[in-house]
Amino acid sequence: MSEKEQLILDLIRKNPYVSQQELAEILGLSRPTIANMISGLMKKGNILGRAYILNEAQQVICIGGANIDRKFHIKDKVQLGTSNPIYVTHNAGGVARNIAENLGRLGLKVSLISASGADKDWSIIEDTSGLYMNLETVIQFPEKSTGSYTAVLDSEGDLVIALADMDIYDAITPDLLLKHEGLLSRAKCIMVDLNCPKETVQFLCHFAKNHDIPIAIIPVSSPKMSRLPDDLNGVTWLITNRDESETYFHTEIRNDEDWKNAVEKWLSNGVANVIITNGKKGSMIGNKEEGIFHIPSVETKEILDVTGAGDAFSSAVIYSWLEGKPLIEIARAGNINASKTLQSPYTVRQDLSAEQLLKDLEEGL
Repeated sequence: MSEKEQLILDLIRKNPYVSQQELAEILGLSRPTIANMISGLMKKGNILGRAYILNEAQQVICIGGANIDRKFHIKDKVQLGTSNPIYVTHNAGGVARNIAENLGRLGLKVSLISASGADKDWSIIEDTSGLYMNLETVIQFPEKSTGSYTAVLDSEGDLVIALADMDIYDAITPDLLLKHEGLLSRAKCIMVDLNCPKETVQFLCHFAKNHDIPIAIIPVSSPKMSRLPDDLNGVTWLITNRDESETYFHTEIRNDEDWKNAVEKWLSNGVANVIITNGKKGSMIGNKEEGIFHIPSVETKEILDVTGAGDAFSSAVIYSWLEGKPLIEIARAGNINASKTLQSPYTVRQDLSAEQLLKDLEEGL
């Protein structure tokens, strides 16, 4: 970093809202020169965006989907081939965005890297998400539509069918990520969902390994398991469900032995820490140092909405691991956050905080 760049950072640190013209006058440089230097500092990751937010703390970088969730709630028993009375809700969603909001509510500093349209749907997402994550790293494509996920839920809150428009995430390419190379290289942890193209996931795994940064992969769905990188060595966490693991290994998980064997297969493929969730049966978690454990699910008496429960699980796992917790506690945190989210009408439960999660865990023991 040059002496002038360091002076700019010192001045911004004192006043994050200082204008480029004021900086130019203080340093005796032209405003265009200051603008170029600030642009360079942003590319290096020293400055995060508007109001010149300095990158002084390590962040969790969440990469992938940020879309609108539209939910059609069927009031009575589902009847195919005819009209069903419903009520409609919509809110911000997307796996990476949901996890980013969970982690932000838990007190971590988070940046979201995604792609969006320049439309009303993105405005809704921006208004909902801005308190919990940095959105300066979301790239807008005015010619495209913001991603959307439309779910039809029965009267019990269970999913009947889901429709996903996620084509915009093909724009999350390695070249796009390289624009944020400075930010990525300083990450506390990188989380990527499989809404991203395979080449992007492979690039991130290689980048994380070269920079000694933990990386967690969230599959999203069984059809997207083909986007996993060919080489899983260096992947810190893989958080998957039974269907996704069955799809990848072309086998059925019929009992606890099959379940454990699937975890062992992931570990033998190079993943450091693995979880396979299995609905009401709980989760199987393991690594080569601590072993493999089955953690029962938390009994959830009243389910209001299943959307977001898996993301809540993944978020609590990542958070607890970053807090240095052992595997059993990590899985329990995932289970309890998922259970509380199932009981909430929101994709990300509104009462979530580090203190509340700890309280939930203590009450759940």
